[in-house]
Amino acid sequence: MSEEQSPIDMRSDTVTRPNDAMREAARDAPVGDDVYREDPTVNDLESRVADLLGFEAALYVPSGTMGNQIAARVHTERGQEAIVERESHVYKWELAGFAQHSQLQVRPVEGDERGVVSPAQVHDAYVEADGHRPGTGLLTLENTHNSKGGSAIAPPAIDTVADAAHDLGVPVHLDGARLANAAVAHDAPLHRFTHEVDSTMMCLSKGLGAPVGSMLAGSESFVDDARRVRKLLGGGMRQAGMIAAPGLLALENVERLAEDHENAELLAAGLEDVPGVTPFQPETNIVLAATDDPAESFLEECAAVGVLGVPFDDHLVRFVTHWDVSRADVETALDRLRER
Repeated sequence: MSEEQSPIDMRSDTVTRPNDAMREAARDAPVGDDVYREDPTVNDLESRVADLLGFEAALYVPSGTMGNQIAARVHTERGQEAIVERESHVYKWELAGFAQHSQLQVRPVEGDERGVVSPAQVHDAYVEADGHRPGTGLLTLENTHNSKGGSAIAPPAIDTVADAAHDLGVPVHLDGARLANAAVAHDAPLHRFTHEVDSTMMCLSKGLGAPVGSMLAGSESFVDDARRVRKLLGGGMRQAGMIAAPGLLALENVERLAEDHENAELLAAGLEDVPGVTPFQPETNIVLAATDDPAESFLEECAAVGVLGVPFDDHLVRFVTHWDVSRADVETALDRLRER
């Protein structure tokens, strides 16, 4: 990369930086001790998100991973099984947290090419508790599905598989780290995706642009229990309004995600002209591409010309569009990759 080239960072939508309005909101936020539930900004954020997601209550947590881990701990008893999609974030990227924090046995199932688990798979994976077996205690779903290229799962598919789990007496948690992307892709409100699930986690610090934080939502009793587990895991925060205030502004950025989706389509189309790369058509803001050369080698070449991505497999890379990557940035990135 030459000295005059600024890197175009598409490793993740977590690399965004807060804008001036978010910085000002953080500076001016009314604050209090959130462990005592006295932070008015956090309370406002939790109330607004609960309404948006269609739940009785919500809890502000430092990260999406913590939100998922708290949900598993609240919904289950130690030793039970959790049904997870084989490529899901909770299974691949959270350091075996279900085993470490909740002492769960994980039963992975192979979803379809978009990461969708079928009702039949839930029934097949279900284990009834008896004198020899612990029983199934949780089903987790993911929307959008990160490892499947940001596939946006339609609400009816979520409803159907959740109903199958409930027929078996199994609660359902939705990892909705990028749920807002799914809502924009399907032109549906956020709460439409949560009708039939028992809890949902949604990140504010990805495409919505907040510098930190995620939301965990469910019933009043679920959130009461989740608040205790958050404290146990070290997530009890004090004057957290300073980081919650940008989260309130992030909620206004849902419709803007359509720009990221358009830029991802532009990027995928342009990658078709880059030698040694075969892109997959994106549904939201994540572009996966197969590489002839090893992914690490290809990404080293990309970094040398100021384009950053991440490896997803030996011959698979990921690029993510976000609010710090404009259409012009995508076009510049493609020019650099063609000339690398």
